[in-house]
Amino acid sequence: MLDQEDLKWIAATSTDLNSVLQQVSRYADLARRHKGEHNYLDLLGERVELASKTAQSLFDRVTSKILAGAAKKSAAARKSEAGFTVVPPPSAADARSERSSRKPEQKRTAGARREQSEDYGSNGVPAGVRIKNAHGEREYLLLIEDEPDVADLASEMLAEEGYRVLIAHDGFEALKIYEQMGKRIGLVILDYFLPVIDGDAVFEELRGLNPSVPVVLSSGFAEQTKIASMLAQGLRGFIPKPYSREKLLEQVRSTLDAARQAVR
Repeated sequence: MLDQEDLKWIAATSTDLNSVLQQVSRYADLARRHKGEHNYLDLLGERVELASKTAQSLFDRVTSKILAGAAKKSAAARKSEAGFTVVPPPSAADARSERSSRKPEQKRTAGARREQSEDYGSNGVPAGVRIKNAHGEREYLLLIEDEPDVADLASEMLAEEGYRVLIAHDGFEALKIYEQMGKRIGLVILDYFLPVIDGDAVFEELRGLNPSVPVVLSSGFAEQTKIASMLAQGLRGFIPKPYSREKLLEQVRSTLDAARQAVR
């Protein structure tokens, strides 16, 4: 039957599933409001697929334990009656595992290595993601900026201080990067005016992925009411444009330190 570790895993996975379903609801609403914008549909499809896989893993974990427990009881009863042990039948999850294990182990291992090399670089960053100073010694930062010249300037300033800077030129790209690397990203620097989906909407989606995500807003003339609303929702600060090296580095460092203290 289910033990303590099973219950902890089920609780955590159920929380994850609930979060994904909330994201599905948000993306569906955005897709309806922005008809013809395929990026929303792509994100919605990814979230639906993840929700399906998470739900299936919950089902497999619970049913495999229940079936295994029932089989043990049945086997024990038959052993006491007939004097021998009956091997319990495999669960649905065991059957799938057995079918997959029929392939040679060498092929499976090679396939896993090939998949890893295709999806991730040697530094653990997903393939295709632009990064400045990949082997730096300080935190990963996600810089969301649609103007290439501005992104190059800011990332160069940060890289010279040892930060590893992931660069996204629009909100959709940023969300995909954060979904893949969110736990490793110390801070998000978010431009307000972006193509298709503005900074406040990106901020809302990032908070859906991580309610305590550390984000500082960057803009030359963002609406004050929008900034106030975002600050009330957990925005950590504001960096005015054009970038000042001193102001940029000061805001980044103070926000990272504050986030670290909050975790403690």
